[in-house]
Amino acid sequence: MKSYVVIGLGRFGMEMAAKLYACGEDVLAIDTDEFVVDKFADKVTRAVAADARDIDVLKKLGVGSFDRAVVAVGSDLGASALITMNLKNLGIPYIICKAHDDTYRAILEKLGANRVIIPEREMADKLSLGLTSAGIMEYIELSDEYGIVEIEAPLSWHGKTIRELNLRQQYGINVIAMRKDEALQIPPDIDCTMGSGSALVILASYKTIDKIKKL
Repeated sequence: MKSYVVIGLGRFGMEMAAKLYACGEDVLAIDTDEFVVDKFADKVTRAVAADARDIDVLKKLGVGSFDRAVVAVGSDLGASALITMNLKNLGIPYIICKAHDDTYRAILEKLGANRVIIPEREMADKLSLGLTSAGIMEYIELSDEYGIVEIEAPLSWHGKTIRELNLRQQYGINVIAMRKDEALQIPPDIDCTMGSGSALVILASYKTIDKIKKL
């Protein structure tokens, strides 16, 4: 079990804090609005009404002992920046920040945030991948750049095998499994000919996935 401090209980912060707690993590939620904090208190380990821009307040709450921090004050760059600096000074090993746009992202990264996300953009990117990528049936995010995807074998791959296509060398793809006529092969038979009804479960970058969908 890891310990998380989530600062800012807007919609994004509430979702993050509640889901982390539901997964069995130790979660401290902080917001300046007492009404919001009281209403949310039963959804996390502990909820406190406090100003995270004050490093002394964070010290009193023992924030320096937490494993990870989520700064969910995305619309206020000044507050996000100050809170991020406070967390770095307290020695938090991993800091995730919500950002409003790329300018916010660049500044927060320079201040030491380990990961900066723009939730609306990331959600749009992933949703558009599923909606516009013909043949992509399921995908799991591993990082900002890589995911595991189940994708229908492109027409140009029909009649060929994984060995013949040399997918790892040609595209940088790691094939985890192959589905053919609903039968799942783990590991995949690299000499099995693909055709209609064939699908591959692959680990690849999102850029590579985008290239494959255009084949």
